[in-house]
Amino acid sequence: MAKQKGNVVTHGLSGKIGDLLVFRQVGGKTVVSKVPELPKTVSEKQAKQRRRFRQAVIYAKSAVESPEMKEVYGKMAAKKGKTPFNVAVADFLHVPEIQRIDLSDYSGQIGDTIRIEVEDDTMIKYVHVRIITADGTLIEEGQATPDISGYIWTYAAEQNNDRFNYGKIVVSVSDLPGNIVEESEEFI
Repeated sequence: MAKQKGNVVTHGLSGKIGDLLVFRQVGGKTVVSKVPELPKTVSEKQAKQRRRFRQAVIYAKSAVESPEMKEVYGKMAAKKGKTPFNVAVADFLHVPEIQRIDLSDYSGQIGDTIRIEVEDDTMIKYVHVRIITADGTLIEEGQATPDISGYIWTYAAEQNNDRFNYGKIVVSVSDLPGNIVEESEEFI
């Protein structure tokens, strides 16, 4: 692979030249490559991923236009050596993960706690907890609060649950782009 330093002709160049070459900027360097050949047909899975990527680009464009969001993504970008736009695209494409729902300190009493361990590549927006009986009756719901790491969230019960023996805890987690995942843990 040849490397050219200080080339004033290609410095900062980006775009396609005819059907032969593509110039792009990667990490402050100009990269030249052959124009990629696109497949004639795409599978439904590929089409779905392309739609999702388009949505990610739209989200990232609006995120970097917002001063607050640009600051959040800018801090993450500085740590990762990327641009705020690229971090926002990746954040949109990566949904949060619920690692664990810990019910060991919950026995149905006011003040009992439920701990939820969550991960995201950027930031968790909220963790919502619902306590539901086996017959579907909602006992209570509310927002959990994060510890300093943002990895462990805690929900403190505000209602006595006299039907504690049967039911489930439903946890919903959202990240900045609005990706929501939900998991439940049954207690018997």
